[in-house]
Amino acid sequence: MKKVLLVTRPITPPWDEASKNFAYFLAKTTPGFEFHVLTPGQVDALEPHIKQEHIYSSAHLDWLQRLRLLAIAPIIKKFDIAHFMLTPNKLNTWAFKTFLTSKTTKTIQTIATLREDLFEDADFKKIIFADLVITYSDYAKNKLEKLGLANIVRIYPGIDTDLYSPTSKNMRAMDLLGIKQEDFIISYPGEYTRLGATDDIVEMLPDLFEKIPTAKFIFACRVKNEKDARKKDEVVATLKERGIFEKIIFTDTFTDMPKLYNLSDVVIFPVRNMEGKFDVPLAVIEAFACEKPVIVSNLPILEEFSSSENAVMIDAKDSAQLPAAIIDLFENREKCEKIGKAARAYTLENFDIKDVANQYSEAYTKLLS
Repeated sequence: MKKVLLVTRPITPPWDEASKNFAYFLAKTTPGFEFHVLTPGQVDALEPHIKQEHIYSSAHLDWLQRLRLLAIAPIIKKFDIAHFMLTPNKLNTWAFKTFLTSKTTKTIQTIATLREDLFEDADFKKIIFADLVITYSDYAKNKLEKLGLANIVRIYPGIDTDLYSPTSKNMRAMDLLGIKQEDFIISYPGEYTRLGATDDIVEMLPDLFEKIPTAKFIFACRVKNEKDARKKDEVVATLKERGIFEKIIFTDTFTDMPKLYNLSDVVIFPVRNMEGKFDVPLAVIEAFACEKPVIVSNLPILEEFSSSENAVMIDAKDSAQLPAAIIDLFENREKCEKIGKAARAYTLENFDIKDVANQYSEAYTKLLS
């Protein structure tokens, strides 16, 4: 059986981060290959057929951990394919090309996002080096091909659509979060400092709660760094000042996201930019899979998989559209159900991990032939 090394951030629970979630699902689902993943010591939660390379010392990918990646240099030649799933930059590309190469090992780069906020067109030719490049979006594939790069295929990221599926509200989770059956729950599975949505959300909440007295809002955002911590503190202070803090729930790291989506009546992703975010944010796709109506900004990259049929599209530059869209869904439960069902059908067709895994298996086989 051919061996594939997934070069990623540490693969370990909790499954609350898109890139490692996808790598894990890929490793446990793709047929016909033996997968090796990079872990911080023995991770008992992984299936026995997934082989572990104990490269990291912790679950956090800081600069020291990135240096520890070089520990795979002596063993990389034993793999048929080295599949790089970290977002490329000039430094890690130099390290990969200098230290992590082998004449016998084929290479793949999965490009989750091009980071056009950081790189010029000329940079992409320098940071893309693999025998095969897999993009998360047609947007990225088309751009790279226009720049003259070859051997590029688009494969959407996959999710476990059995795990992310519609279920009734979980009573234990409701008790944990202080949610009542009659509450109308709006959740935002985004970020505090990136994406440009936090201030718009905070600004609209007082009026929204006046119009929907039963509403509660969940900031389903992890605190990733010091900037996030400061932004969260700022948000908390503002909410207290405006007298609505008791209607807000902060989950920070929540280890069972399907339960959180299924607690929600509406999920929102009203971002102003996608800088630093995957082309396909899995938080949106996971909510789709749970049959939730999702309010999504009409950014070009998001319109590749969102439409008026499977989501509610709003103008990213018009903050007034967000509360209006939420109120419309609150008043039209049949609309919520129709959009939710269309969203799940679309997810099953395009993002089911079993189908995505088969596409990766075909790509691996073709690369080695």
